[in-house]
Amino acid sequence: MEYITGTREFQIEEPAVVTLGKFDGRHRGHQKLLKRMAEVKEEKGYKTAVFTFDMSPNALVAGDPQKVITTNLERKNNLEKIGIDYLVEYPFTEETARMEPEEFVRHVLTGQMNARAIVVGTDCSFGYRGAGNAERLSQWKERYGYELTVIPKEQDDHRDISSTYIREQLDAGNMEKANELLGEPYAIHGTVVHGNHIGGAVLGFPTANIIPPPEKHLPVFGVYVSRVYVDGTYYGGITNIGRKPTVEGGSPVGAETFIYGINEDIYGKTIEVQLLHFLRPERRFEGLEQLKAQIENDREYGMRYLRALSDQQITKL
Repeated sequence: MEYITGTREFQIEEPAVVTLGKFDGRHRGHQKLLKRMAEVKEEKGYKTAVFTFDMSPNALVAGDPQKVITTNLERKNNLEKIGIDYLVEYPFTEETARMEPEEFVRHVLTGQMNARAIVVGTDCSFGYRGAGNAERLSQWKERYGYELTVIPKEQDDHRDISSTYIREQLDAGNMEKANELLGEPYAIHGTVVHGNHIGGAVLGFPTANIIPPPEKHLPVFGVYVSRVYVDGTYYGGITNIGRKPTVEGGSPVGAETFIYGINEDIYGKTIEVQLLHFLRPERRFEGLEQLKAQIENDREYGMRYLRALSDQQITKL
């Protein structure tokens, strides 16, 4: 995949089928757009291209990073994994915000993106104050020479599937529902860093620590049964999301994972931790011995849960 970011000066030379949006979470609604793009690629031979911004437009207005289910790195990894040809992260500036909808279609979509086909949802918006929409794309398709497909919103029990709906489930620790809406497990990507080494040296349970960026929307703090992707292999895991309140001293918010069946040194490697099931809230224990006993219980529960999955897709436990 060609990843274009940090610049407004680019050009896709080959004809492309293009979709646009934030793609926060790549949920089931997004997946319908991506599936249609793949079909157009098969039919027409066009390259697949996703247009998005390098930050949420709301962040420019608010002046602070906005919480996202999927960080830019995670979005890149996810789209690369499914074979998208181009990902464009366009810089969102005051100038970009003031671009008129038709100018955006003329200059960016059909110009720089070389869109011969465009796939959007019914609620798409673009251009100054979001004045561009699916209806205007339909009005301009003959003028600018592209085919248009408008995909209806995906619903769950008469409610539109959206990032807001998914965040509600994450905040409640309802991972099964969140993952159902996403169409794939909620995940945290990151590089394994050194922690306080209490897990391995003191408790006898070596763990992998990753520190999510501040814009990452995390679920409620607590312990989760997880699946961990390391070097092309899925392992079972138990993951703590939070600050480790039993350990002396301040800890940054992180994801600390005990990984079943892995014996190699993975410091410095980028891993993906997928949360499958909320086990218990994070809590402070009276001491490390009590914490150690609870971790052993968590490990045993996690092993039973993972073995009971009908479609576990876990190579090692």
